[in-house]
Amino acid sequence: MASNKNRAARKKKTWKEMSPGAKIGTIVTGLVQVSLLVAAQRDISRRPAELINGPKAAWRAASFVNFIGPMGYFIFGRKHSAAAK
Repeated sequence: MASNKNRAARKKKTWKEMSPGAKIGTIVTGLVQVSLLVAAQRDISRRPAELINGPKAAWRAASFVNFIGPMGYFIFGRKHSAAAK
């Protein structure tokens, strides 16, 4: 029974119920997420397969996972040349 009370108390707010700051935060978070996704997809398209760790298709799919996917691709998915270091 206690868990039902907790669920009712933590009801998600609708857009109209959110404060202006919460609305702006939601919009900014969404824009950052979409920007990371687009940047990762563009990089995967333009980068030769031999410069990507693993299959391109797997990184394309992984990049759709919120923040974690695109950041994982940029950190672990790209091969860095010795000249760049």
